[in-house]
Amino acid sequence: MELKAFFKSLTAKLFTKSNFYKNTLTISVLILLFIGVSFETTAQKDSLKSEIPIDKTQKKWFENFSIRGYAQIRYNRLLETNENLGCEQCDRSWGKDGGFFIRRTRIIFSGQVSKKVYFYIQPDFASSPSSDKLHFAQLRDAYFDIGIDNDNEFRFRIGQSKVPYGFENMQSSQNRISLDRNDALNSAVSNERDLGVFFYWAPKNKRKLFSSLVNDGLKGSGDYGLFALGAYNGQTANNLELNNEPHVVGRFTYPFEFKKQTFELGVQAYTGKWVMPKTNLSSGVKTNSNLNYLDQRIAATAVIYPKPFGIQAEYTIGKGPEFNKNTDSIEVTPLKGGYVTLSYFINVNKHTLIPFVKYQYYDGGKKHEKDARSYEVKELEIGAEWQLNKNFELVLNYTISKRRYEDFSKQDNLQTGNLLRIQAQMNF
Repeated sequence: MELKAFFKSLTAKLFTKSNFYKNTLTISVLILLFIGVSFETTAQKDSLKSEIPIDKTQKKWFENFSIRGYAQIRYNRLLETNENLGCEQCDRSWGKDGGFFIRRTRIIFSGQVSKKVYFYIQPDFASSPSSDKLHFAQLRDAYFDIGIDNDNEFRFRIGQSKVPYGFENMQSSQNRISLDRNDALNSAVSNERDLGVFFYWAPKNKRKLFSSLVNDGLKGSGDYGLFALGAYNGQTANNLELNNEPHVVGRFTYPFEFKKQTFELGVQAYTGKWVMPKTNLSSGVKTNSNLNYLDQRIAATAVIYPKPFGIQAEYTIGKGPEFNKNTDSIEVTPLKGGYVTLSYFINVNKHTLIPFVKYQYYDGGKKHEKDARSYEVKELEIGAEWQLNKNFELVLNYTISKRRYEDFSKQDNLQTGNLLRIQAQMNF
């Protein structure tokens, strides 16, 4: 830079009127020298740049993305004692006309776009909009997480995702032991998802623990924070908002380790107004004037992770819409129910075997179903999950069920029966 300044000063003197013609040759030489110095300086800079080491281990943006998925094939008709016993919420292939059934076919696209931005998209190619329509593609998750701090301990989740209500609801069906979620807590949010904004907080060490409980095959729920607070439409995933009044949900859960065992305790609650869709109403059923019904619940969770013996239990109470056959109307009524699952984790010759027993009870309405069907469920499941390797697993589940479910067109409908259910799952 000093050499450039020198030539600039000298050139100014030479460009005086008296010296201009005399020094034309000299000026030409100086111009050439100035250009040469400029090239030399640029070359030195380029040389310095080339000496700076390049971090070849740093991942490109697209290398932070992943694609994975799983598929489940079921058959529910073995040892069946009542073909009229059904379960619309859990598995549409129960009972009459049921056969081999693709329960789920999901591909998950996810990745850390930048240090504080994460995305997750999950379509399902085996959705069933009705009992006679199968294998429709439907969006399950589509959200992005925005971190507030450098460790993403505080983050906002924006989009369609799981509503943080219940431990078993949060569990991926890819990891859950029993084939279906319990009626009591799952009746809160059909398909467990809705469109909204959720705030999550968990310190870094707890986020690592949440991750390990899933990755180690201990049937964790995933990382939904120690504390969650959010607002969502309240009409469930892939449905329009119908009253411009969002539901509000809050959850606190705390996993901790004591000696060689891992425990988790939690509590969650939500409130809002559910709007009965007109397409879910029978002709003749009585409703209130605006189809809006109070929808409130609170639930408690207690988990002992299978190391090797495990217990998972939840119970919920609340109020919501339910069909009343005595008045042929949909009314806000109390609801209650829960479940307990006992399991045992066994490793044999690189295979994993998890026998389990699950009992569930529910008394209340199901707002998502026709006329907010009235339910009373008592059900026992005895089964085992056999993991041959990380890519394939088999589940056998013997179900003993007693279900009363009634709507305007189907009253005094009590069904009891037993069936053996089989599921093959591939992870990829």
